[in-house]
Amino acid sequence: MPNFCAALNCSRNSTHSVLAFFRFPRDPERCKKWVENCSRSDLKDKTPDHLNKYHRLCARHFEPDLITKTSPFRTVLKDSAVPTIFDNPFKRSNNEADKDAPEAKKNKSDSQSEEPKDNSEAATKDVNENKNGDGVDSSPPVIDEETLNKEYLKSLFDVVVMMGTQNIPLHGHSDKEPRSKSFTPSNFQALLEYRINAGDEFLRKKFEGSPVNLEHCSSTQLQQILEVIEKCIREELLAEAKEGRCFSLVVDNLVEIEGENYVPLFVRFVDKANCLREEFVDFLLFEGDVEAITERLVTELTEKCGLDMKYCRGQAYLCSGVSAMKVKAMVAKIAELHPLAVLTPCSSCSLNICLANTMTFTGVHLVMSTLKKLDAFFSKSPLLQNQLESAISIYYQGNEEKANVLKEACGSKWTEQHDTFELAVDLLESLLLCMDSVHDSEDHKWSDEVAHNAFVISEALADFEYVMTLVVLKNTLSFTRAFGKNLQGETNEVFFASGSLTAVLHSLNEVYENIEVYHEFWFEEAVNLAASLEIPVKVPRLYFRKRPTSGEEIQPETYYKDQVTIPVVSHVIKELSDLFSENHLKALKSLSLVPAIMGQLKFNTTEETSVDIYKDDLLNPDTFPAELHCWKIKWKHGTKDVILPSTIYETLQLSDVKFFPNVCALLKVLYNLPLFALTNDKCSTAKQRLMAYLQDTPVNHRNKSMALFYINCNIKHDLDSMVETYLKMYQESEPTEKQDSSQEAVQS
Repeated sequence: MPNFCAALNCSRNSTHSVLAFFRFPRDPERCKKWVENCSRSDLKDKTPDHLNKYHRLCARHFEPDLITKTSPFRTVLKDSAVPTIFDNPFKRSNNEADKDAPEAKKNKSDSQSEEPKDNSEAATKDVNENKNGDGVDSSPPVIDEETLNKEYLKSLFDVVVMMGTQNIPLHGHSDKEPRSKSFTPSNFQALLEYRINAGDEFLRKKFEGSPVNLEHCSSTQLQQILEVIEKCIREELLAEAKEGRCFSLVVDNLVEIEGENYVPLFVRFVDKANCLREEFVDFLLFEGDVEAITERLVTELTEKCGLDMKYCRGQAYLCSGVSAMKVKAMVAKIAELHPLAVLTPCSSCSLNICLANTMTFTGVHLVMSTLKKLDAFFSKSPLLQNQLESAISIYYQGNEEKANVLKEACGSKWTEQHDTFELAVDLLESLLLCMDSVHDSEDHKWSDEVAHNAFVISEALADFEYVMTLVVLKNTLSFTRAFGKNLQGETNEVFFASGSLTAVLHSLNEVYENIEVYHEFWFEEAVNLAASLEIPVKVPRLYFRKRPTSGEEIQPETYYKDQVTIPVVSHVIKELSDLFSENHLKALKSLSLVPAIMGQLKFNTTEETSVDIYKDDLLNPDTFPAELHCWKIKWKHGTKDVILPSTIYETLQLSDVKFFPNVCALLKVLYNLPLFALTNDKCSTAKQRLMAYLQDTPVNHRNKSMALFYINCNIKHDLDSMVETYLKMYQESEPTEKQDSSQEAVQS
């Protein structure tokens, strides 16, 4: 909406003029002078606040030395400025003003702007000088310095929080890209300019009191603001976790931020409503050796998050490749210091995918990276999905039932399921046909980017190393497929799955002991599959490049046995043993406290021995045996016609569970384990928002603090509390901080 000049007989407006327009001052004395000088007697009865909000005067009515251009985007008045230049240098009588003012303002938008005559300006200036003397306004400020400073800080915090929750980068293109020719200023500074122009008087007064061209907020002060917001968000986020004491950690995949590698940290805990929550708390710098990273993690959790590591009850990691080995060493070191912080699989990732991701072998890396490329490729367009379904129909013409099963599987996240490797083998011919038809399309149906991606994927699929490794993964992980599926099932399935681990490990050890026989069958399967696709059976070229010529030729069957089959089988055995330690299995046996599982076991369980590891988490360990007996009697004899609660969540929601404090405390500890899935969608959005942030934000615009604000945008933001925290942390150094680095670019 345009601004109109309030001066009598001045028709200028902001739409048709490049002049600056200034609000009437809130200071009563100076506001009165403005009204008198602009000859608008109809404004005399208006309050200064009303005039400040609804009326403006253009720059033509002020002496040039009263106006300061502080930046290319901003023009301000001196605090003592009074308008003195008008079309008529002599004041009209009150009657004339009352008569002319309404009609003049009515026709203001239709009249043409006139330049004031030189002699009129001179006369006006003389009159004003005679009247006002030196022109200095000695009236006391309306707002005290302390209030002004708090409101100014509140404005800064408000802008930063808004930018974070809306995922607006702090910087413009030119700030983060030195070669960019963009003239876009810093987003943060631009929003502060907009807020000042929109009427934020506290921000304006603070800025006008600073040297000309000073940034609204220095890089040091901005960094302090980011730290304070982080602190406040974490306190709000983890208040219930600290109250409940016990928690678990989940470490996600490596990400790049500001040129460095970080791993996202999630904390799982049970809140006051007995709901399981998983919240994002920070990015951990992934630099240095295992000891340094471990020390950094403990410091982050204790000092930044206020959590005590002695109450950590579970750990899980989703990293893959080389970084996974480092993270695993880190969590193993934490488990040495805190034995109850058991390593478990993560509910958000199938066990077989988790096992494959932790392998650092070249062939496995080729398979896993290709599966990720396939997932990204087909998610770009439904037409590509239709192309794959057409390829499936061609290869399975005589088996329509199998074709329908594969088509249905491809419509979901098939690259992340328990049977991913079985599906990948069954789809290999169809995938290769689909990729070839896309990158070699005669009608040029696909873009260059899609065609290129299809070519890269087809090259990987047509490599015998991919085929052989895929077959080995399929056969090895077939022993853990049902076991892993049960682990992500209902609570009773998790309980009984823990008892079947011995059988799974026995089967895998039998495979390892007879590896020659199993490898022969698997190699034959891979060779037959490669022959159907005309893929040559050979040793990878990289193997010969790594080793000097010895004159001894190695056979493909021998190579893949030593480099793929034996390492994969032995890794799966070791990884399962690490994921299901003695303490972890004891914890899972304690799931027999869930009433439905009690019923399936005919109420014939002995939890006392398995619960010993958590005796310090019980409210009164001495009364636990008697309480447990009452708990069994309650469900055995008191609820014949009642459906027994089948999950930890349902059990904790019972109104009378509070009469069994030890049982309730133990169930909460078990519920924290990363093995259990999040049942409440509202409590599981942190990981989704992290993925959205990483996908939507270019690497050079990512910021650790802003990511924390965005991911936790549902957390209540108390600006007053943030300002008070800031003043407590930085009030002593604040005066010097505001003056330094005024011209430097704002740091991330």
